[in-house]
Amino acid sequence: MEEKKVTLIDSKAREWLEERGVSIDDIADLVYFLQVKYHPELDIETCKENVERVISKREVQNAILTGIQLDILAENNKLEEPLQSILARDESLYGVDEIIALSIVNVYGSIGFTNYGYIDKLKPGILEKLNDKNSGKCHTFLDDIVGAIAAAASSRLAHRLGTERDEML
Repeated sequence: MEEKKVTLIDSKAREWLEERGVSIDDIADLVYFLQVKYHPELDIETCKENVERVISKREVQNAILTGIQLDILAENNKLEEPLQSILARDESLYGVDEIIALSIVNVYGSIGFTNYGYIDKLKPGILEKLNDKNSGKCHTFLDDIVGAIAAAASSRLAHRLGTERDEML
């Protein structure tokens, strides 16, 4: 099997996720949370594989890099007002963070939209940590991006497992 060439964008996106406290395992846990009810035989390795496939997409990597960079700028008070205050507060009516997240969700179809809305509302696992406003970190974009990666990976997984099931019928 040919080894995948890792690009600078891919490696930076993964590095920045880790630097901001998000691991592939954290996102895989969210995928498991979203899908185990529908696929009781699901294991965490399958979840990780689907997360890896989502993150390997260039548009996902671009969203990760853009969102994290904006979060860091806000965290360091490097943005002009009123954007600085909006991002620092993670103002609910801002919505651009969700738009970037939806660009990720859109890669794998409509199931991802419902998964994203559900997980964004509940904020389980790493999402709860990223939403802690007392951490001193700004994760206005990152929490939505992580939720979107999990939702897209869940959608990818659901499509694949659904196809396998259909083939058995």
